[in-house]
Amino acid sequence: MNRQGNTYTVIYSVLLVLIVGVVLSLVYQALRPVQERNIADDTKKQILAAARIVPSEGVSVSELYDSHIVRSFIVDSEGREIDSSVPAFSVNVAAQVKLPDAERQLPVYECRTPDGLKYILPVYGAGLWGPIWGYIAFDADGSTIYGAYFAHQGETPGLGAEIEKPAFSGQFDGKKIFNAEGQFSPIAVVKAGQAPASGEYVNAVSGGTITSQGVQKMLANSLAPYAAFLKSLKSR
Repeated sequence: MNRQGNTYTVIYSVLLVLIVGVVLSLVYQALRPVQERNIADDTKKQILAAARIVPSEGVSVSELYDSHIVRSFIVDSEGREIDSSVPAFSVNVAAQVKLPDAERQLPVYECRTPDGLKYILPVYGAGLWGPIWGYIAFDADGSTIYGAYFAHQGETPGLGAEIEKPAFSGQFDGKKIFNAEGQFSPIAVVKAGQAPASGEYVNAVSGGTITSQGVQKMLANSLAPYAAFLKSLKSR
């Protein structure tokens, strides 16, 4: 075959693309279990962070998770535990928050801490530049927030990205999400120096108004379907 001809060039290029494609596919398949394990460990770390549990040196995240998470399960908007072929850990929260409350599968993580049992719930919403998410840990009374963790995909450093800092998430500790009449009352996120007419609130991050509003909407939308479940904790 004439190596200077067009036919040779085309065949060579096709074979090269095929070989490179096969190699990349094999590498991806080989690394996939490691990638999935890293993603799972990062999620477990975030869940534990809401309950103020941080991995220490020499202790793997999976070991810490298994030692503190007593069990995980799924409830519906009526507060009833439901059977599901999908484990609570594998529920796609981003997809669930788009559904009507009555159709959602709501994951719950029961966590053993030095301060007693806590119930950790996932939250998911939208910031300025992309998705924001987090986990909220509740005391056994189902009303008082024990701890919170927030993360983001692409918020502006020094502005909206500050939601991931303890200075912001720490404000939620001790806040209550039910008012005196027992009605669900989501936490408001307001500018420093301001306060809503009623209900609990925290200060927004400076310069991150849209992201802060996103957190407020995320909490309202994600936690409202859990209201019946959280109320049921008082009778346990």
